[in-house]
Amino acid sequence: MLGLDDRVAAYAHGGSIWMILLVAVLLGMRHATDPDHLAAVTTLVASGKDRAARRAGELGLAWGVGHATTLFFFGLPIVLLNNVLPERVQQAAETAIGLVIVYLAVRLLLRSYRRELRFHDHPEAHGARTRTAAFVIGLVHGMGGSAGVGVLLLASIQSRPIAVASLLLLAAGTAFSMTILSTGFGSIMVAGPVRATFATVAPALGALSLAFGVWYGAAAWSVAPYPF
Repeated sequence: MLGLDDRVAAYAHGGSIWMILLVAVLLGMRHATDPDHLAAVTTLVASGKDRAARRAGELGLAWGVGHATTLFFFGLPIVLLNNVLPERVQQAAETAIGLVIVYLAVRLLLRSYRRELRFHDHPEAHGARTRTAAFVIGLVHGMGGSAGVGVLLLASIQSRPIAVASLLLLAAGTAFSMTILSTGFGSIMVAGPVRATFATVAPALGALSLAFGVWYGAAAWSVAPYPF
């Protein structure tokens, strides 16, 4: 994905208002495929007690709305004032994202160890709490700087109303994409072959997510490289 945002953003330079808005939507949809987003949502959905496609889509939507909220409000100072967050604040946000991924990975590993991973066809009473948790996790992710290229592109737009509208579309595009990706993941999870073997592969998924979360947090402080 390295450089993909730059190539997409290039289409907005000197383009019409509709091209700028289209690029904002595309950047938002691309942003949803960042490894940290996929790791968090995948582990969140996989560790839940209900992994039906609709349920997974609800979690993805809650996560996406939370992410869109902070992405929009943290992006406003950049778009309106060209005032980026202090480096230490950005590092703290990225560290928090790494910790969230680690938490979700450990949660999945513990549920796997306790043999609590079961499929259910209907949402349970705890569903609202799970959606709330997904929303809060999305809020934390929205504070990170992985959408920086898109926000900086919007800050270069001369018309502030268009820039703000583009930022809103960038955030909405991410939320929409995460809903679609989560629904697709849920559909895969309830498919026969995956359904039968998930308990076996869950520890590997949790271990990979745990390693990625630790790496992501280290990369926030330049202890490890982050090429994405």
